Amino acid sequence: MSEQRWRQAWAQLIAPGSPFEVVSPEDGGPRRFRHTAPDLLQAIDAGRVHGDREFLVWQEQRLTFAQYFDQVDRLAGQLIGSFKLQPGARVAIAMRNQPAWLVAFAAIQRCGAVCVPLNSWGLRDELLHGLQDSGACLLLCDEARLRVLGGDLGSGSLSTIVVGTAADQVLSEHCLRYEDLLAAPPLPVPSLQLDPDAAALILYTSGTTSRAKGVLSSHRAICQALTALEFQGAFCAMSSPERIGVVINSGLAPTTLMAVPLFHVSGLHAQFLLALRAGRRLVLMYKWDVERALDLIRDERCTQFNGAPVMMQQLLASPRFGGADTASLFGLGLGGGASSSSLLASMIERKPDAIGGSGYGLTESNGIGAAIGGDQFVYKPGSCGWPLPIVDVRIGDDPQHPLPAGSPGLIWLRSPTLMSGYWNLAADSAATLRGGWLDTGDTGYLDDEGFLCISGRVKDLINRGGEKISAAEIEACIGDMPGVQEAAAFAVADSQLGEAVALAVRAEPHLEAGAIQAYIAARLAAYKVPARVYLHATPLPRNATGKVLKAQLQQSVGTFDS
Repeated sequence: MSEQRWRQAWAQLIAPGSPFEVVSPEDGGPRRFRHTAPDLLQAIDAGRVHGDREFLVWQEQRLTFAQYFDQVDRLAGQLIGSFKLQPGARVAIAMRNQPAWLVAFAAIQRCGAVCVPLNSWGLRDELLHGLQDSGACLLLCDEARLRVLGGDLGSGSLSTIVVGTAADQVLSEHCLRYEDLLAAPPLPVPSLQLDPDAAALILYTSGTTSRAKGVLSSHRAICQALTALEFQGAFCAMSSPERIGVVINSGLAPTTLMAVPLFHVSGLHAQFLLALRAGRRLVLMYKWDVERALDLIRDERCTQFNGAPVMMQQLLASPRFGGADTASLFGLGLGGGASSSSLLASMIERKPDAIGGSGYGLTESNGIGAAIGGDQFVYKPGSCGWPLPIVDVRIGDDPQHPLPAGSPGLIWLRSPTLMSGYWNLAADSAATLRGGWLDTGDTGYLDDEGFLCISGRVKDLINRGGEKISAAEIEACIGDMPGVQEAAAFAVADSQLGEAVALAVRAEPHLEAGAIQAYIAARLAAYKVPARVYLHATPLPRNATGKVLKAQLQQSVGTFDS
C-alpha cells in the first residue's frame, strides 16, 4: 500500500461520524477523540459484555470475563464496606503479574479511588517510597512483597490485603487474606459519578538513575489514550489487510502472551485494558523466561507477543522460534526501548507475514506518541511511525519555534493524554509541562514523510571534550555485530576530556574488546569509538521495563585517564 492510500485510510478513520472522529477544541487546545468513555470505570465496564468468554490464564487459574468481573465486584464491595475506602483515596498494588493484580486495579476504580501500581521488582526502599510518597491508605500485595515490607507495614499499621497466602498462615492484625475477602458474602457497591478530570492513577516513572516520580493522570487522559491505542489497531487493520486476513483465517482466538509488568503503561494500558475492552484472552507470565514463554505460546496458541527488545531478541534467537511452537504467533510488538536494526531485520525475516509493530510514548503521556505496525513497519522499521491523530509533535529547544522536517532536536508532545503533573512535585511538573507541551527528554526528528525517528535521550549524551555523542548511536552500531548479545554505552569521567565513552557488552566468549572497538571504528567517527570496553559474562542490569541501569554500570568503573 502506498503512502497516499495509508493517508486515505487515516483520514477515513478520523472523519466526522467515525468511531475515531477527531475534534479540535475552540480554545486551541490539543485535538481529542470525540467518542471516548468519560471515565476509566466506564471504559473497564465495557468488558462485561464478553461474558463467558475466557479472559485470563495464569498457572492453574482460568477466569472468564464474567468470573473476573464477579471478583472485581466482590473486592470493591469489601474495599468500601470493610475498609471504608473513599473516592480519591490512594490504594497501592505491589505484586507480580497475576489475575489478582487485574482484579485489584478494576476494583479500585469501581470505588473511585486512585490506583498506585508499585514496581514489584523494587527493593524495600523503592516500595516504601511509593507507599509514603503517594499517601496510600491501603496496600494489596503478594506474599513476596509482604516479606520485603513486613516490618515496615507492621510499624505503620497500613491496612494490607495479601494475595496467595496459605489459609492456615498467621498474618499480622493489619493484614487480611485476599481469598477470604472474595469468599465472603458480597457487599453492595454504590454507583458513582466520576469527574473525567479527577485523578485515576499514579504511575511511578521507571527511573534508571534517580528517585522515581509519581505521574498523576486523570480519567480523561487515560480514556483518550485507550482510544488512541484502539485507533492504531484499526489503522493497522485497514492499512495491512492481507496480514490481518491471515490472522482471521487462522480461526484462532486472539490471545496475547503478557510478560511485561502491569505497573508500566505498556502492560497496563496497551495489553491489559485493551484486552479487557476488546474481549481478547491474556496469558500472564509471573516473570520472563524465554523457554516458558515458548511453552505458553505453543500450549495456549498465543497469537500476539509484545515485549521489550531484550525479550524479543531472546525469543527470536531460540531454535524453537519459527517452528511448530510459534505457528500461532501472528503479531510481534516492540516497546520500552530502542531496537537495533539487526533485531528489526530479524523480526521481519523470521516472520515475514506477521504484524510487526512498535511505538513511542512515555509514562507522562500515558504511552501515547507515535505508533507503527503492519506494512508500515516493514516499510520503515527503524522509525516509531506517524504521531497518533490526537498528538502534536514539535522538534527543537522551544516548541513555539519548531525546527523543520529532518532536523534533529528535543522532542515535545502535546495531547489530551498527558499527565496532570508529578505527584506533589510542582517545580518538576512546571519544568516538564510547559504551555501544554511535554518535554520528553528524548531527541529525534520528523522525516519528510512525517515519521518520527528517535535518536536518543538528552541525558544520554556523552560530552567528550565538547563533542556530544549519542549513546544510542553507539549501541545501535554494536548491536549489529555478530556475537554481541547486548550493549550499553555510557559516560565515564575523564581527567582531560571531562567525559569519555565507555561500553558495557555481553557477547560470545570469542569476542575481545579490541575487536569491538575496531568494529565501531570502521563505522563511526573516531571520537565515538569507546575508550573502554567492559565485557560482561552475565546479563546487564536492567529495570523492570527492560532499560539498562547505566548508573549502576557507571558506579562500577572509575575515572579514565586519557
